[in-house]
Order: sequence, then structure tokens, then C-alpha cells
Amino acid sequence: MKITVDQDKCCGAGSCVLSAPDVFDQRDEDGVVVLLDPAPAEHLHAAVQEAADVCPAAAIALSEPE
Repeated sequence: MKITVDQDKCCGAGSCVLSAPDVFDQRDEDGVVVLLDPAPAEHLHAAVQEAADVCPAAAIALSEPE
């Protein structure tokens, strides 16, 4: 799994951090998403998928690694 985030789309809701705190964080100054791990271990994939699904701004994109 490969993760990309669009910080321009992010509205700072924090849903991603609640779903997958090992993969996502937020900037202190504005709450915008910070990607901690663009290629997380398999045991984190379900949490990352949930984070992408619940993101109100659709700022998280998931793909298969090339």
C-alpha cells in the first residue's frame, strides 16, 4: 500500500489521526495532515483504509506500490 495526502485539500478534522495514529499526524499550527509513513506495514492497512474512507475532505489517496 502506498499513501499520498493532499495537504491543500485537508480541512484538519483529524479523523485520520484517530484511525491510524502510527501513519498520520497533524501540524500543530493549523491541523493539516502530516504523513508519517507513506508505505505502512500490512497490519496497519485496515486502519489506513478506514482513515481514507472517513476523511471528510478526501485528502488521502491509496494505491498499490509500483
